[in-house]
This record gives sequence, structure tokens and C-alpha cells, in this order.
Amino acid sequence: MALLPILRFPDPRLKKVAVPVSRIDDSIRKLAADMAETMYEAPGIGLAATQVDVHQRLIVIDISEEKKELRVFVNPELLRCEGAVLGEEGCLSVPGIYDKVERAERVKVKYLDLAGKACTLEAEGLLAVCIQHEIDHLNGKVFVDHLSQLKQTRIRNKLAKQARVTA
Repeated sequence: MALLPILRFPDPRLKKVAVPVSRIDDSIRKLAADMAETMYEAPGIGLAATQVDVHQRLIVIDISEEKKELRVFVNPELLRCEGAVLGEEGCLSVPGIYDKVERAERVKVKYLDLAGKACTLEAEGLLAVCIQHEIDHLNGKVFVDHLSQLKQTRIRNKLAKQARVTA
């Protein structure tokens, strides 16, 4: 397994829409394992392939405290979204930035597992929010896109300043 570099907002590659995974093979399983290792190391609770500059529809999520409940979603697709919840979100591609985003409270998602088996999952709470956040990445959206233009500009400026300080 290997740690992968995570793209940082406002990198234009984060805007690319991911294509469906056509075949689940060892390269996809290795990518999922590398993404999981990268997510745990960051540390985070979700990571989309788009964030590591691979534009295929693959996400990994683990919201458990123990980091022992990895979920891998290949070609995830939201079937149903219900309710609304306003919660604070952050993102590994937007380090140190948190803001409130409105999401569906409950979702139903269909996807393939790493064995190629078709699955559906009904989720609520943090898992539902995380699924929506990561699917947004596959669709070329970052959580910042849900915020006002003023907040987006402030975030860009803050991240640019951080980059200059660490350079």
C-alpha cells in the first residue's frame, strides 16, 4: 500500500467529473487500499478517487472511532435523499477549513463492492452526510461550492496565504 498525494482546493482537477469504473480488478482494489491508507493517515473519514487525481467513481469511508469499518463504494449512485440537516463539514482537500452545509438527513445509495456485487445501503446521520460529500467530489464539487461566493473567496485567500507561509 502507498500514501497518495491529496489535491488541494482550488486545484482545477477537483472539478473533473469522474467516470464509472468499467471493471473491478486488482488495480481498483489496490487503489481502494491506497486510498484507505491515505484517508486514515490524513486523518479523515472519507476520500474520493478524484481527490487523489484518479477520475473514476470510487470512494472509501470509515466513520468508526476505531477505524475498523472501512466501506468501499464503486460507482455509487444516490437513489433517494430525505430530510435535511445542517452540519459542519471539513475536507482533506480543504485543510483547516470548516463550515456549515445543508445535506439530506437520510440517503439510499446503490453501488458495487470490491467483489463486483451490486449493493444498496440506507444511511443516516454522519454516514449519509459523508456519502453525499464524497459523491459530490466524484461529480466535480467540493463542499466549498455549497457556500456563498464571499466565503469561497475568503477560503481561497486563506489557503493561498497558508501555502505561502509553508513554502
